[in-house]
Amino acid sequence: MKLIDWRDNRAIYEQIVDRMKRLILLDVLGPGEQLPSVRSLAVENGTNPNTVQKAYTELERQGYTYTVKGKGVFVSDSSVLKDRKKQELIIEVADVLREGKELGIKPEVICGEAIEKIRGGE
Repeated sequence: MKLIDWRDNRAIYEQIVDRMKRLILLDVLGPGEQLPSVRSLAVENGTNPNTVQKAYTELERQGYTYTVKGKGVFVSDSSVLKDRKKQELIIEVADVLREGKELGIKPEVICGEAIEKIRGGE
């Protein structure tokens, strides 16, 4: 499981956290699935085990995983995580629409152009 882009300027543990969160939200890693051990993931990605441990700790702090002593790290229920992510995205979109409105851009215009970009009409 390659998780690191060495050209990315972000900290390695942040990249691991972001990619793991994405894999969980996309159900590539399902609820209850065990994550690779810290050591094996570190070796596979050519990084320090402490970096992977920091990422795993952050994933657990954010509720994406849980640890079973002596067994390993497992993926939490993704439906709760997806609902939380949905609410975060709604807040972000509302902030963008509010800023656009302050600049005199109608929300419909922003949404329409955003949808066009998503569909590939950039």
